[in-house]
Amino acid sequence: MFGLFKKKSPVEKLYEKHRALLAKSHQLSHSNRAEADRLQAEAEEVLKEIDAQKTKGE
Repeated sequence: MFGLFKKKSPVEKLYEKHRALLAKSHQLSHSNRAEADRLQAEAEEVLKEIDAQKTKGE
C-alpha cells in the first residue's frame, strides 16, 4: 500500500516498455508478421538499453 506513490526507476520503466512491445508483437504475429518482427527488434533494442543502464549503474 505504501508503494503506491513510489516512483519507478528508469530501468523499471524500460522493462515495462519491453514487456509491452513483446506483447504487442505476439498479438500482431497472427496477422502482420512484418510489423511483429519490427516490434520484436525494437524490444531487443530496449533490452540492450536496459543492460547498458544496469552496467552503468554498477
